[in-house]
Amino acid sequence: MSSMQRRLSQLLGAWRWKRRLKVSLNPATGFYCRTFCSSTAEPVDPIEIHRRKLFLWFSHLPQEEKQFGGYFSPETMHVDPLILERTAEEMIGLLSSPLQSHTSSSHSVTVEQLFEPTDVWSEGRGLNVLLYGAVGTGKNTVVRKLVLDWCSGIALTHFKLLVPFSCEDLGQLSKSASLRDLVSRKYLHLKKHPLLSGEGNQAKDVLFLFNGIEKMKLDFRIGATELCSDPNEALPPGVVVVNLLRKYLLPEASILVTTRLSALDRIPQKYVSRCAQICGFNDPDRQRAYFTSRLLQQSGETNHEAQALIELLYLNLQRESQLATACFLPSYCWLTCATLHFLHFTDAKAPIRTLTGIYTSFLRLNFGGEVLGKGTRTDVPIQEHHNSLMLYVVRTVGKLAFDGVTYKRTSFSEKELEQWIGGKTKTDEELRQLAVFRTDVLDFFLAPCVQSGKHFPEQPSENDERRYVFAVPEMQEYLAALYVVLGENKSALEKLTRQVSVAIGQASEDVSAIVNIFSKFIPLRIFAVFNLLKLFPKLYEKISSHNKGSIARTMAAEMFRTEDSYNEDVLDQVEQSLLGVHGPQPQQYSEGQPFELYPIFMGGLLHYGNRVLLQQLGCSIQSTTVAQITNALRKYLVRELSKPQPPEELMDLLVLLYEFQNPRLTAEVLASIRTIRLTNIRMTSLKCFILSSVLSCTPASYHLDELDLSSCLLTHNMLQMLWPAFRHTHNLNLQFNSLGPESCILLRDLLLDPKSSIRSLQLCDNPLLESGACTLLEAFPKNQSLKHLSLMHTGLGDQGALELAERLQEHTGLQELNVAYNNIGDNAALTLVDACREHPSVHTVHLYLNPLSDVGKQSLYVRGVPKSHSGHRVKVLVSVTEGSDISEDWHPILRVIRENASSWDRERVKQQLKVFLRDLEWGRQQQQSLWKRLHFRRVEKGVQQTLQMLEKDTLPSSTGLSK
Repeated sequence: MSSMQRRLSQLLGAWRWKRRLKVSLNPATGFYCRTFCSSTAEPVDPIEIHRRKLFLWFSHLPQEEKQFGGYFSPETMHVDPLILERTAEEMIGLLSSPLQSHTSSSHSVTVEQLFEPTDVWSEGRGLNVLLYGAVGTGKNTVVRKLVLDWCSGIALTHFKLLVPFSCEDLGQLSKSASLRDLVSRKYLHLKKHPLLSGEGNQAKDVLFLFNGIEKMKLDFRIGATELCSDPNEALPPGVVVVNLLRKYLLPEASILVTTRLSALDRIPQKYVSRCAQICGFNDPDRQRAYFTSRLLQQSGETNHEAQALIELLYLNLQRESQLATACFLPSYCWLTCATLHFLHFTDAKAPIRTLTGIYTSFLRLNFGGEVLGKGTRTDVPIQEHHNSLMLYVVRTVGKLAFDGVTYKRTSFSEKELEQWIGGKTKTDEELRQLAVFRTDVLDFFLAPCVQSGKHFPEQPSENDERRYVFAVPEMQEYLAALYVVLGENKSALEKLTRQVSVAIGQASEDVSAIVNIFSKFIPLRIFAVFNLLKLFPKLYEKISSHNKGSIARTMAAEMFRTEDSYNEDVLDQVEQSLLGVHGPQPQQYSEGQPFELYPIFMGGLLHYGNRVLLQQLGCSIQSTTVAQITNALRKYLVRELSKPQPPEELMDLLVLLYEFQNPRLTAEVLASIRTIRLTNIRMTSLKCFILSSVLSCTPASYHLDELDLSSCLLTHNMLQMLWPAFRHTHNLNLQFNSLGPESCILLRDLLLDPKSSIRSLQLCDNPLLESGACTLLEAFPKNQSLKHLSLMHTGLGDQGALELAERLQEHTGLQELNVAYNNIGDNAALTLVDACREHPSVHTVHLYLNPLSDVGKQSLYVRGVPKSHSGHRVKVLVSVTEGSDISEDWHPILRVIRENASSWDRERVKQQLKVFLRDLEWGRQQQQSLWKRLHFRRVEKGVQQTLQMLEKDTLPSSTGLSK
C-alpha cells in the first residue's frame, strides 16, 4: 500500500470513529469530558467500550498545541519518524559514547512490523518489544498514534485487546495489586474480561504497553522478585511487570516497552525479543512533511504565505544547515513550527503568546515531571533521588550557555563541554547522574557544528577539533537567561548567605529562645556573635537586593549595546535563523555574536505564566525576586531611553516590554517616551500587535508626539492591528508603505474616532489615488483635530485636487496641505489655492513637482496674496523661485526632493530639477544687486548637486543644507 493510500485509510478510520462518538468539549478548559452520548444504546462489548474510551483519552492534545489555532488532531499532524531495528551489539555501542553520530546497517521498520512472527522467540509465547530513544525523538507521539490506530482498526488488528500503562503512574503505587486489579483500576470495563484470566492461550490476543519503563524500580533478580503466574495474585506493581516480561505471567501476551537510552540495561537482553530505536526525522522530506501538516492548516483554504514559508524552510534544510541538524529531532520541528506560527500568523483575537512562553512550553513538553535518575545495572539496588531534570539542565548546560553569552561565543569544544558539564563531580552518585544526563539529554541541546554545509570530521586532527553548538541558537540565550534569573550565577558568598538566611528564617521565633538558652552557658563575647545572627536576614536581604539590581542593570546594558545598534531587530534575527538568508549576506558591523534575545528572555521569564510552567519543571522564581528586578529595571530603562535610540533598538525594547507582560512597568517606562520612530523596520503582523499591545498599557491621557512608521512595508491588515496605537498618537507618519484606497476607509474612521487626536497625517508615496483621497475627505466635516495633511505623490490627479478644493471648507482646523508630485495641472492647482485662500486657517500649500506652466506658477503666487487686509496670505510652494526672487522655502523643497528622489521616477525628478535651474538662471539675470545674485548662485549650486547625486545614485538620506 502506498503512503498516500495508507494516509487516506488512517484518516477514514479516524473519521469513522469520530462520527460514532459525540465528544463533549468544555470551551473554558479545553478538556474532553469522558461522557459518551449516542443515538443508539451503549455497546455491551467491553472491548468496544475500551476502544472508544482509549480513543477519547489519547485524542486529547496538550495545552501547548492550542497556540496553533486548534486546527490539529493527532491524525492530521502525525509524521512517522525513522525507526531502526537494533541488535544487542549496536545497543552497547550507543551507550558507550554520547554526542556521537552512529551509522549502522539496521533497516527501517514500523512498530507493527516489530510484532510480526520471528524465529527467535518460541511458539506460544508473545513478543517483548523494546522501543527506545533519546529525549525529543518522538516516543510519546509514536505511542499515542499507535493507540489511536488500534482504536480505529488501522494497526495491530491481530490483537483484540491493547492495554496501555504509564510507568510513571505505576511507579508511584505503594500498595500491592494483582495484574487484573491494575488493569481494572485504570480500565474498569475490563475488570472481569476473560482475555486476562490466564486460562488457556487467550492472552495471545493481548498487547500490554508500558510507556517510560525507566520510571519504575524493576529488579529481575530471583532473590529480590518472587515468581508469579496468577493474574489475581496481589504483588507490588514492579514485580507484576517483571513477571510479565519474564513470560512467567501470561506468557502468551505480547508487550511493548518504551524507554530512554540510559535505561536499556534495566531489562536483561534475554527478556527482549526485538529492539528498535526511534531516530527522529533523518531527512528533509520527513521534516517538510511535518511542517506542511502544521503550517498549511491555518484555515480551510490554501494559505499562500504558509506555502512560501515551507518552501523557504525546505531550501534551508536542503543546504544541510544547522537547522537541519536540529530538526533531526521532531521536538525541534515542533519548536520551529511554533516560532514561525508566532512570527507570521499572529491574531489579535487569539490569546497572548510570547517567544519566551513558546520556549518555556517547549521545555515543559519535553521535561515536564522528569527527574534525574541513575543508570544502574539490574543487580544493584536502585535508590531514586527525585532531582528535577530541568534544574540539572540549567546548572550544567545553562552554565555553559551563560559563559558563551558572556564571552560572545556560540561553539564549544569537547574539552569545554567536559569542563562545564562534568568537571566538578565528586561522588559516585553525581557521576552516575552525569552519565544518565550525557546519554539521554545532552544530545537534545547540543549538536555538532556545521560550517558551509559540511560537518566537522568524525576523527579530528590535533588542530581540527570537533566543536558543538546549541541545536537552536536561541536556546543558548534562553538557558543563559534562565541561569541568571534563577540565581545560579551567584557567588559562593551569596549562596552561603542565602542558605543561612533561609535556615534562620525557618527557625523564626525559635531563634530568640535558642539564643537565650545558650547565653547562660557561653561567654558574653561569643554570645555577641549569636546576636549578630538575629540581624543576618536583613543583611541577606541587602545582598539579595543588590544582586537583583545587577540583573536589571545587565538586562538594560545588553538591550542598548552600542555595537549591536546596527543589527536587525531580534524578531528578524529569529526568522533568519529559521528560514536562512536569501540573496546577499547582510553586512555585519560587530565582530562578536550579538545576543540581543538574552535580556528579552530574562524579562519574559519574570512573567507569571512562565514562572508557573517553570515551577512545574522544578525551577522556582520567587515573587520577591521578580519585584526586586522589576523595580531596578524600571530605573535603568528610563535612564537609557533618555538617549536617542536607533529604530532597531527601539523595536527590541517594545519586544522586551511585550514579553514582560507587566502593564504597570510598561506604562511607567513609556511615560518617558514621546516619540517612537520605527523607520525602515520591516513590520509584520506580530510587530504591529506588539506595538499596539504595549501602547494599550498606557492610560487614555498618554499620547505620543510622533509615531513614525515610514518605509515599514505596512499593509491594510496591519493598519487594523495598529488601530490602538494610532489612538495614542498626535503626529502619524505612514509614508512609503504602498497603502491603497481600501486603507483610506480605516484612516477615515480613525479621524472620525472621538478618542483619537491625530494632528498630522503623512501619507506620502502611497497609491491612494482619487478614490482613496475622496474616502479620506469624508472625515472632514466631523474632524477638527487634523492640522497637517500630506498627500504628496499619492496619485490624486486633477479630479482629486478639485474634490479636495470642494470639501476643504468642511474642515476649519487644517493649516498645511501637501499635494506635491500629483500630476496636477494649472486649472486644478488654481482652484485649490483659491479654496485655501478662502479657508480660515490654511497657510501653506505644497504644489512642486506638478506639471505647472510658468504662467500658472506666477498666477499661483499672485493668488496666494489676500485681496483685502482682512484675509491671510497662503504660502504656495511651487518652485525654488517666486517670480524673479528666491523663494524663502527653497530649502524645504530641495530637502524633500533629496530625501524621496531615490523612490520616485528618476527622469521626472531630473526634469523638474532642470526646470528649477532654468527658473534660477532667469531670476538671476533680472537682479541688479550683487548680493542677490550670489544668493541665486548658492541655490543653483544646491540644485546642481542634487541633480548630480541623482545621476550618480549617491543621494544621502538628508541634505544638511541650511536655509
